Amino acid sequence: MFYREILTPIFHSIERFPSRNAFCIDERTYTYAQFGQCVSKVRSQLTKTNYNNTKVGLVINDDLETYASIIALWLEGDCYVPLHPGWPLERCLDICEQVELDLILDSSEQTHYQGVQVINTSALQYGEDCLTPKEGVSDEELAYILFTSGSTGKPKGVMMTRKNVAAFMNSFWQTGIEITEEDRCLQCFDLTFDVSVQGYLVPLTKGACCYTVPYGQIKYIYASGLIEDHRLTFGAMAPSMLRYLKPYFDEIDATSLKSCILTAEACPLNLMEDWYKCATNVELYDFYGPTECTVYCTYYKLTRGGNNKTLNGIISIGKPLANCVGLILDETGKECAVGEKGELCIAGDQVTKGYWKNEEKNASSFFYKEVNGVNFRFYHTGDLCYKDEDGDIMYSGRLDHQAKIQGFRVEMGEIEWHAREFLGEKNVVCMAFDNKDGLTEIAMFIEAEEFNPDEMIAYMRTKMPSYMIPTRLFYVPVFPLNANDKTDKVKLKAMIVF
Repeated sequence: MFYREILTPIFHSIERFPSRNAFCIDERTYTYAQFGQCVSKVRSQLTKTNYNNTKVGLVINDDLETYASIIALWLEGDCYVPLHPGWPLERCLDICEQVELDLILDSSEQTHYQGVQVINTSALQYGEDCLTPKEGVSDEELAYILFTSGSTGKPKGVMMTRKNVAAFMNSFWQTGIEITEEDRCLQCFDLTFDVSVQGYLVPLTKGACCYTVPYGQIKYIYASGLIEDHRLTFGAMAPSMLRYLKPYFDEIDATSLKSCILTAEACPLNLMEDWYKCATNVELYDFYGPTECTVYCTYYKLTRGGNNKTLNGIISIGKPLANCVGLILDETGKECAVGEKGELCIAGDQVTKGYWKNEEKNASSFFYKEVNGVNFRFYHTGDLCYKDEDGDIMYSGRLDHQAKIQGFRVEMGEIEWHAREFLGEKNVVCMAFDNKDGLTEIAMFIEAEEFNPDEMIAYMRTKMPSYMIPTRLFYVPVFPLNANDKTDKVKLKAMIVF
């Protein structure tokens, strides 16, 4: 399955389109012939190198060698473990220790990793093609391990198999998005974030060109420049990126975009309506998926000028992808009725085999449930949702963003909705916190300069009971973003002091 869905299409791109551009990295283009040679030189070195662990560290620089290393490792039956050059070295070394890495691929001029074998991929020379996949590699073998933030402060590794990635690509093409060798595709996500997998595989498997965003650049500005200057036709972005770009919509020429995916966080309808005015020819999609379900597991296609489904101003996340099963379950594990809120749980070939050496987390995150006579292994997403009468999933927020206030269960998304209704297009984030007396309060962060909130509070009192009115207000001119282009709620919450 992995060979059919991933490797064969990439080989075909290299063979059929040798003179076409495979990558544009920092305004320099590389053809498919050059990409194939780069894959070959890394793969050839892997076959000559003595290492035992099939999990291999990969320093994720923004260069051809790094992308080529991913394919070379997959040809060899290995999996890559991203090590970000911008992360603290201590964090990366912790990951190396957890996975017991005995080999790292690093294209940097000088490596920071000592005491472990390092291949400097930028110093390798191409000799001959080395693109034949290793025989006998099972689809159950790992393709990559992505380390995400853990609640204990120690990064936790999500293990994705070759079968997971192949199932995702099979699902993706069944959404109706079409890419050909003529397309120019945006890849603006760090390789430590799973959306990057779609970012490079979609163009490479179709012979299209992948345009990346170099480290050190202001991502949303650089991405908009790529869209305009290179007439990009497809891309995936986080809504927060568009929110940063919104003041410049009138100046941006995004008419070349044919398809655009919004992902990584909740997607407000009013922002999409404004983006339609800028990207006049685009088809918009809202894709949803936790890392544990391989990039995306549900999607919703928006209708320009139509009645798009929303809850609290947030676009529906649609229906499950072809290789996914989605259920809304109540606290007892019973499937919720239409319109009844519960936790979204996902099963299918895209669901991870689990967390690296973390049986406690595995036990709490996954469970088995029979559906139509088949016993599926489900993942707890932690997202509060419901299905409407058409089977579309409406996203209501995180379960852990609910709070008990004076005994009443309160959803932060509902408060945010009413605040945005009053404030127009300003961004709002609400969080529950415990004050110094141990009582739960609600803080509201408003992306704006400070203003008199009396009218807003008065308006909200006409829409909600008093216990839902925020007791602390914070004004932030521009919300911070994390490495995955989502609003950084950790930094926002750190502003709450007593």
